[in-house]
Amino acid sequence: MIELEKKESIYYLNMNAGENRWNTSFVREFSKALDEVENDEGPGALITSSNDPKFFSNGLDLDWMQDPESFPERGDREVFGEEFMYLMGRIITLPVPSICAINGHAFGAGFMLALSHDIRLMREDRGFLCANEMQLGFKIPRPELALFRHKIPANSFFETVQLSKRWTGPAAFEAGIIQGIGSFDSLPKIAFEKASELAPLAKNRDLYASQKEMLYGENAAINLNHGPAHMLKNSKDFER
Repeated sequence: MIELEKKESIYYLNMNAGENRWNTSFVREFSKALDEVENDEGPGALITSSNDPKFFSNGLDLDWMQDPESFPERGDREVFGEEFMYLMGRIITLPVPSICAINGHAFGAGFMLALSHDIRLMREDRGFLCANEMQLGFKIPRPELALFRHKIPANSFFETVQLSKRWTGPAAFEAGIIQGIGSFDSLPKIAFEKASELAPLAKNRDLYASQKEMLYGENAAINLNHGPAHMLKNSKDFER
């Protein structure tokens, strides 16, 4: 489901559950991988990717959400929302640079995962980024809106959250949603080069994490109120 490997100072987190749809079991396996990263020390950077050539993450596990009793191995439906939101907040404030290699479609929760990383790289030839909640008949929660507002330039924000625009790699790069594009074959190399460049920034992990908290946490420096990491980690306080 989730594989984590470290080579020198780079952590490689690979999602290998097909379309990588989100349920409680998937959240908890991802969280265990982050535990390993957070409990380590010294310079480092995380690269998150998928082994499916079509999907990075296709969003929520809708079959399970609609009928959780038929899929007990996928976890407790009642705790999913809070645990998923908290996980996204953890990724935002990870104490090492994080790079997301988006090698296929990233919809809904998958798009959130991508945005929670420091750097986003995407295939130039295939795949869409899309917040498809409006299409599915869901209202986007406030913590998620805060995440999108912080990570997406203002002129593209409304198209993304209200109009469910599907962004190709080149269009997302031009809009400033991602920081780089490449072919399917070149994407791992581009991600590795960026991770190697940024890994020394985490030599002092406490410092790297504390500045992220200033940017995205409680009473965030670039907010009038709280940042998306704080809101995601405390999602029950921001349901309306």
